[in-house]
Order: sequence, then C-alpha cells, then structure tokens
Amino acid sequence: MSTNRTNVTFEDGTVLEVEKGTTLHELSKLYQPKMKFSIVGAEIDNETVTMDTKINKATKVKFIDITSTNGYKINKYGLEFVVEVALKEEFGSGYEITFDHSIANGIHMTILSEKKFTLNDAKRLKTKMNEIIGQDERIYNLNVEKNEAIAYYNKVKAPEKAQNIHNVMNNIVSLYKLRNYINYFYSEMPYSTGCLKKYDLVFLGDNKLVLLFPSPRSKSKVPEYIHYQNVIKCFNEGKKWLQSLEMPYLSDLNKYVSDCKIEDLIKITETHFNNQINDLVSGIVKKKARYVLIAGPSSSGKTTTTKKIALQLRSRGYDVLMISVDDYFKDKIEAPRDAEGNYDFECLEALDLKLLNKQLKELIAGKKVSIPTYNFALGEKEYKNAPIKLQDNAIILMEGLHCINDSMTPDLDPELKYKVYLSPFIPLNIDRHNYVSTTDLRLMRRMVRDNRTRATDVGATIDYWNIVRSGEEKHIFPHITNIDKVVNTSLVYEVGVLKVYAEPLLYSVKSDSPAYNEARRLINSLKNFFPIPSDYVPDESILREFIGKSSFENYK
Repeated sequence: MSTNRTNVTFEDGTVLEVEKGTTLHELSKLYQPKMKFSIVGAEIDNETVTMDTKINKATKVKFIDITSTNGYKINKYGLEFVVEVALKEEFGSGYEITFDHSIANGIHMTILSEKKFTLNDAKRLKTKMNEIIGQDERIYNLNVEKNEAIAYYNKVKAPEKAQNIHNVMNNIVSLYKLRNYINYFYSEMPYSTGCLKKYDLVFLGDNKLVLLFPSPRSKSKVPEYIHYQNVIKCFNEGKKWLQSLEMPYLSDLNKYVSDCKIEDLIKITETHFNNQINDLVSGIVKKKARYVLIAGPSSSGKTTTTKKIALQLRSRGYDVLMISVDDYFKDKIEAPRDAEGNYDFECLEALDLKLLNKQLKELIAGKKVSIPTYNFALGEKEYKNAPIKLQDNAIILMEGLHCINDSMTPDLDPELKYKVYLSPFIPLNIDRHNYVSTTDLRLMRRMVRDNRTRATDVGATIDYWNIVRSGEEKHIFPHITNIDKVVNTSLVYEVGVLKVYAEPLLYSVKSDSPAYNEARRLINSLKNFFPIPSDYVPDESILREFIGKSSFENYK
C-alpha cells in the first residue's frame, strides 16, 4: 500500500483503501448505497465526530442514520436549525423562535412576534424549510474562541447564550453556520441539510408549532401528531411559575448557586411541588374517588409521589391502602411470552386481572382480603400477610405501568376512579433554542438510583434505555389523553444535584462500550450546570428516591 493511502474498516466488515486526507463526508458518498436511510453522521472509535474529519490512518468508521439514538439527536438539532433559518429568511428579524420542550417525538415551539402567526404562515415556513433542505445547504462547524462567541451573542441580543458560554471552562466553542445564521447546539450536526427530509410541521394556533420527525422506535416513519392537552397545560404552568421567579433560563438558576441562594430556591421548589400534591388530593376528594390509579414512565418518581398522596389523604382523615400492580403478576407458569419466547412482564396479559379487579371491589365493599406479594425469584404470588379490611372512607392508591389503561380495571366503576399521570417535565430552558430534555432527566435519575440500589453499571442502564422507552410508548403514552390529573415531578434545581452523582458514573463508561457515545453526550449536556450539593435537599423530597436517604423509604 502506498504511504499516501490507508484502510478504512466499516461496521459491516467492509474494508476500503482510501487516500489519506479523505473526509468522512467523501467516504459517506461511497458508503451511502449500503445504508437504508440517509447518513446523518459518523462515529470513529465509538465517538461522534464531524463529517469533515479527515482520515489519515487506519480507522474504523460507523456511519449512522435516524434509526440510532445518536442519529436521532443529530437529525433533531439539524431540523431545529433549519426551522430557525427558514423563519428568519421568510419573515425577517422581527420573528424569533423558541424550542420549548418535547412530547412524544415532537418538539413544541413558540413563534415570538408582535404579529399573529397563522396557518398560512406555517405553510410558508414549511415551504421555506423544504427549499433549504432540497438545496442540500452546507452546515459549517465553526471553532471560535470563547470571548469571541460571548461577544457575538451579546451583539445579537442573546444574553443567556453568552452567559452559558461564559460559565463553561472550554476556551474554544463549537458554533454552527447555516447560510448567514450562526447558532449553538449540544450535538454534532449533519454535514448538510439534504439528509433532513423526513419531518412534518403541525400548526397548533396561538403562535405554537410542533416539529415531528422519526425516532429510533418509530421505524424511520414520521409519527402522527397526538395532542396531549393535559401534558401541554402542565408544561405551560411550569414555565409560568419559573417566569414568576424570573428564572426562564439555566443561567438564572446558576446565578442562584453563585449568589449562595440555592437553599432558598430548594425550599421554594419543594413547597411548590407539595402544593401540586395538595391540589391533586383536593381533586381526589372532590370527585369522591375510591381508586387512585397512578402511572408514569421510568424514573418519574411514582413511589415517592404515591406516598406523598397517601400522607396527605391520611392527614385529612382517610383510610389509605397502597397497592403495587406488580404483586398481581400471573404465576410464571401462566405468564405470556414474547415473539422470542421470553417471558413478557410488560404486557397487560401478564397481570392476573380477574384477581386484581375482584380484590379491589371487595376491599372497597369492606370485605377482608388477603393481598398477594409477588416473589420474583420463584415467579409466583405468595400470601404471607394478614388479611386487610378497610374502613368505610378508604381510598386505594395503586401505581404501575398500566394503571391509566382502563382495560386493566374494566370491572371498576369509572366514577370511582381518579387517574394520575406523572412525569418530570422540567420547564427550564438552557437557552431559547435548547431545553432540558425530560428523557435525559429520567435517564440520569435512573442511572443514579440503579447504581446506588442495585450496583447496576451505568453502561447497562444506558444500553437498556431504548427498550424501556419502547415499553412506555406502547403501554403508557396511548392512554394519557384521558386522565384526571398530570403532575410534573421535576424540581427545577435537580439537574445540578444529579450532576454530582451522575458525572463520575458517566466518566466511568469505557471507550469500547456501546454506551460510550451516549455517556459523552450526557457529560456534554451537564457542563453548563453548576453543581449543587445535596445538603439542602430535604429528606422527604422526591429527589431522595434517586440519590438516597429518603424519609419515605419505609413508609407504608
């Protein structure tokens, strides 16, 4: 082989001899025919790199598309940049956009303008986006000095971006340029816009839009928009509360830390969360519900929230029984199996619904009932506890994956049910174009808790995350359109606390681990958060469910 040439090995084992100095973008053109979908990025040695990276030695390259977690992120940020540029070019500098939050594979956005943004305007915006994508415009990576980036964002009147850059240690900042517009994102970007064709734009009215695009679980298809009104309302209430504290952005939270006022903010935040629980309990009492059915995705804080609800109800004089749906799994010998022949404990059919519904009705009728406890080691229900008889004013709290699915409790009177959906919708934005991901927050909660309570390797938690999310999208999300109450279980300060616990775990992920790339992305997302010690976090906080020392640990 010539000294001017080297070998590139691809994920499928293909080896290609190329000239030294060949860029990944040039290589991607050769490899694209082997890919089912458009290439959006590349990894070398398990780490995402820019597509203008040059190959100068024997290298293993993995090209990625929208079906991977990493490709999904790159695609997402690329589309957001196209939206911003299209808005500015089509409507002028008097229009600004904020990316508020994500719900079910859609990014909810707000158009800021003195003029009302109409359905026709949304159609014009989409046409402009299609033009930018169709012309396969180059997205340039600009590595600039920190002070230069700060000066730029102060000049364009984006002080929160300038402050975020000031707060990080990096002397060089990666910005991205599309046409004449520059922005700052927390991911690598596509080489150009031509790979961003799979998307849709939905107009909601009131200057609100939703950007839809494929996820690793949508089989490369753009998902249909589902309007989760209660969830959106919960997000908006959270944002309004933060605005009342004059804290819309991360830089405002960091100022609480640097000004030594974080203890006060933690107290305010915990009181606000307890007020939510108080309002929820008032709703239960007003409806005269007897069954409170609680569901939420992984690490949404179901255990602590359920116990807080129980405490509030008991303080009002109610007899309360807490039940875990997991205790009603069918014995293993009767359990259903998935397509691969493995036991499927996530499907509704894995539950002994006949027994569950029978006992729930008997309990409220005042009968003595022997509640089972599921022995996961043996794979069967056990009846070791004394029979329970409830008082006339009893309320049963039950939490589990399927609780808000009416098919789980078909024998119960709907008028006696109160369905609650929990999720940590953190309303804090990093800046106007980058928000704190609910999914990332839940993942960090889970990795900290599972490492603490089960010694689970953080790489294993990350690797399993897509399976967890698939189960949530299948068994929980379809049922959140018909619920009584949404509770936001996030705490505005919690990422700063979780950072102290999560960062060492993330740095422990080795470079040859499949989770390495995602671990590095999460490390990057945490760099703007000032660390917050857990000293001021009260023992009854929902955050203690994950970091430890919760006063609710033995509360029944």
